[in-house]
Amino acid sequence: MAGTALSQLNSNQALHSISRLNPIRPSKSYRTMTVKMAHNPSYWASIDSDIEAHLKKSIPIREPVSVFQPMHHLTFAPPRTTAAALCVAASELVGGSQSNAVAAASALHLMHAAAFTHQHLPLTDRPRPGPAIHHQFKPNIELLTGDGIVPFGLELLARSVDPAQNNSDQVLRVIIEITRAVGSNGMVEGLYEEMECGQSENDMRRVEYVCEKKEGELHACGAACGAILGGGSEEEIEKLRKFGLYVGMIQGMLYGVGKNKEGKMEVVEKLRKLAMKELEHFDSRKVEAISSLVKPQLVNA
Repeated sequence: MAGTALSQLNSNQALHSISRLNPIRPSKSYRTMTVKMAHNPSYWASIDSDIEAHLKKSIPIREPVSVFQPMHHLTFAPPRTTAAALCVAASELVGGSQSNAVAAASALHLMHAAAFTHQHLPLTDRPRPGPAIHHQFKPNIELLTGDGIVPFGLELLARSVDPAQNNSDQVLRVIIEITRAVGSNGMVEGLYEEMECGQSENDMRRVEYVCEKKEGELHACGAACGAILGGGSEEEIEKLRKFGLYVGMIQGMLYGVGKNKEGKMEVVEKLRKLAMKELEHFDSRKVEAISSLVKPQLVNA
């Protein structure tokens, strides 16, 4: 999906031409400028706080402590993924509320936490991409806990069915969306490809593919699930799915496998334009918050 969209930016060039861009290196006499995404701190912090509160209520440390203590720790140990907050923001954009999507957002965070836990097991036979997490438990416990987090996330989502809201069909659809996004053709494939290509990979097309599968699929899923639960139309769901895909790929290019790659900013800028184009369908007065995920901000390196 993303490869096709990127190629359409220039009908005379194929996707691989993006990887061959030769950016001008800044003079050593000046400080390097980099680009970060200018999030709206108060808006996203509010959503993150609601998701965290929902998770803490759902995963208290209780008996058996040997099960729930590592689950509680490993739920909150990884860095946050913006895919979860994007789920809530997408719901609000199509007329829903935070309460419509907080269970799905929490489930998305749990999928991310499980994958992060598995990727960062304290083993010595393979490199572990940063950032690292504090390991309170042995590798076998963290492995099993990561396995347990995944079905718990789906259970959490299934329990959000509310007969008063008549949302069972929406919740079922969201469960399918999440399982597809984190499975062998989604985030798991991205994690595998990231491990295979490593930090020395110079093929930008492969780097983009990792970003599409790892961060892109999860964010696309988050945005689509939010739109589904918020009552969005099929057109709105698909536009937000594409928006989420580009947001996730930008995250991967800036902070994931692409962060040290030459030429990444040209790819990021093209993805940003594609993302903003998907929001043109929506009321311009309502897109300010969600669009802040892809608005660039120059900072000193």
